[in-house]
Amino acid sequence: MNNSYQQFPDSARVWIYQSDRPFPEEALVDIQKKVQDFAQRWISHDRRLRAFADVWHHRFIILMVDEGMADASGCSIDSSVRFLKALQAEQGVDLFDRMRFSYRQGEQVFTVPRQEFAEKYASGEIDDHTLVFDTLISNKGDLERSWEKALGQSWHKRMV
Repeated sequence: MNNSYQQFPDSARVWIYQSDRPFPEEALVDIQKKVQDFAQRWISHDRRLRAFADVWHHRFIILMVDEGMADASGCSIDSSVRFLKALQAEQGVDLFDRMRFSYRQGEQVFTVPRQEFAEKYASGEIDDHTLVFDTLISNKGDLERSWEKALGQSWHKRMV
C-alpha cells in the first residue's frame, strides 16, 4: 500500500520530530526507507493505520495518520515513539528535545537550542521576519498552511 501525502485529508493527524542536526546525506535514503516502512506496518488494535512518513529538510521526521480510517491509539503512538527512539540511538541524534528551534535563512535550515535562538534574536541575526518551523502543529492542514511562519507570528516569539 503506497500512501501518498497528497491523498491525506487536511484533518489527518500529524507528529513532527526534529533532529538536533541534519541527517547525513549518505544516511538519508536509509532513514527515509525506515520511517516509510514503519508507516506501512503501523497498526492500532490489530488494524493497519493509513499512515504516511517521510524526512523533510534532512532533519524533520513527519508522521501522519488518517484517523478517518482508524484512530491512532495510545499503544500505537507508544510504538511510534519506541521506533523513533531506536532510530535516534542508531543515528546518534536527538529527536525529542522540544527546546530546540528550527528556522530558515534563505534555503538553509538551522536547528539550535533555545538559549542560542534567543541570543541570535538579541543580536539581530534573526528577527520577527525569520521563518521558523512550528513542530507543535497537529494536522495536515496546519502543516500546509502554517508549519513555516514568521517568528513574530509564532509561539517562538515568547521564547526570545
